[in-house]
Amino acid sequence: VQLQASGGGLVQAGGSLRLSCAASGRSGRIVSNNGMAWFRQASGMEREFVAGINWNGGNTNHAASVKGRFTISRDRSQNALYLQMNTLKDEDTAVYYCAVARGAWVSTSARDYTYWGQGTLVTVSS
Repeated sequence: VQLQASGGGLVQAGGSLRLSCAASGRSGRIVSNNGMAWFRQASGMEREFVAGINWNGGNTNHAASVKGRFTISRDRSQNALYLQMNTLKDEDTAVYYCAVARGAWVSTSARDYTYWGQGTLVTVSS
């Protein structure tokens, strides 16, 4: 499974960005039947869970720090994952990674994810 994250960039505080994650290779069945998530890692910090979604999109989980501002979604037909980020803050600056879970559920632990994208950098300036 190859995951390609895109959509990062430089944005002013209060602005919006939409991240995308596309799966390629012989990945269709794995990606469409498993949970997926976005994690982020700021400079000098540990990787942290941002938002996750179960296999069919019926269950989502957003970290408290982004709840009400970020929305995770997926398109199973396209093997794609998205993260709509609104009202961005300085503390949202990080490299954002998409990941595919071991199973169909949503998990906040990075250890439950087996496939990772290369990351896309989001920089929020005040």
